[in-house]
Amino acid sequence: MRFQSLTTALAVGVSAHLAQAAGLHDAAVAKGLLYFGTATDNPELTNTAYVTQLNNTGDFGQITPGNSQKWDTTEPSQNQFSFTKGDIVADLADANGQKLRCHNLVWHQQLPNWVSSGSWTNETLTAVLKNHITNVVKHYKGRCYAWDVVNEALADDGSYRDSIWYKTIGEAYIPIAFAAAAAADPDVKLYYNDYSIEWGGSKSTGAQNIVKLIQSYGGKIDGVGLQAHFTVGQTPARKDLASNLKAFTDLGVEVAYTEVDVRMQTPATEANLQQQSTEFANIPSSTSTASTRVKAYYQCGGMNYQGGTECEEGLTCKKWNPYYSQCIQA
Repeated sequence: MRFQSLTTALAVGVSAHLAQAAGLHDAAVAKGLLYFGTATDNPELTNTAYVTQLNNTGDFGQITPGNSQKWDTTEPSQNQFSFTKGDIVADLADANGQKLRCHNLVWHQQLPNWVSSGSWTNETLTAVLKNHITNVVKHYKGRCYAWDVVNEALADDGSYRDSIWYKTIGEAYIPIAFAAAAAADPDVKLYYNDYSIEWGGSKSTGAQNIVKLIQSYGGKIDGVGLQAHFTVGQTPARKDLASNLKAFTDLGVEVAYTEVDVRMQTPATEANLQQQSTEFANIPSSTSTASTRVKAYYQCGGMNYQGGTECEEGLTCKKWNPYYSQCIQA
């Protein structure tokens, strides 16, 4: 979905309130997660107070450019590429030592008119697709932790969205896109990203089928991004979130919550704020049962240990000495 500055501002506002207790990124890493991050982009970077908080790596260990790597910005005219805006965000992440999660290569929105209104055949649009991906991914080669290669390819019922890509090329545009990205940067992680795939149902199944489709082509797909746009009182329960994540990780891919928000009607009530807090907490904690909980007899704590600290279900983290704790039967 299109990133808006309000989403980023809310994330920063929440972190500013919590930072005095513990940084969000530091807390996530302590629980065995890879990072806690945020989205940003050029319009926000003129606000000094905002940038100060954005640069707080205790809160944010990762940055995603909201819009400056999308097609209408990077290739506004055919084969005329511009990376100035995206480079500003990439340079900021580099300066701070934050991971750069790059977003996105193929989407049905924010396409320049020459793409969306062009008269294409399967062959000519495939060539355009490959050329765009190759140029953009090569430009950022070695700088991105991951790319959202294809974004929101599914309709709400889990069928393929009737985009210019699908209408012209068919479902094959998805594995074609992943293959082009992998060829341009073999080391970057490649993701499929979508919304409303955070709970079991037809759209989650559709996203799982996309993973299988890419794999059936012998292609590389490393992860699935779940956007996690929720509303207070309607966020799935932690166990349902975790069960859904497991359906993806069982396919051999990693998972990430990529665009998290839990919105509510304003003015806010104390009850809604408390419920929002609970639901925000359930989102990252649901990853523990998906793939990051420590297995039996593996280390779960100790001096200078930086791995996961939560054991799989039925196990407890037993402290043997100051240097070593181990997951054993409860």
